Amino acid sequence: MRVAEHVRSTHRQDGGIVLDILQGKMFRLNFVGSKILELLRQGRTESEIAQELVVEFGIDRTAAEADVREFVATLKKNLLICAGRPDSI
Repeated sequence: MRVAEHVRSTHRQDGGIVLDILQGKMFRLNFVGSKILELLRQGRTESEIAQELVVEFGIDRTAAEADVREFVATLKKNLLICAGRPDSI
């Protein structure tokens, strides 16, 4: 998965803001959502992201996997991510 080219984002300690410049929509993310989006941008898989959440927040692996899966599905539904390799940095 990769963040779509028409998506701009900014991240802070308390979360993030995502702007879809094609649709003219803005989304607010909490800290965890912001972290997931940044990890996707880095090319991490859903499994790797879930493991990162387990380590960083001490949550159950099954819950982390479900949360990541649900969040990624929401990003896809809103056309903020798409299939493919992440953009080069």
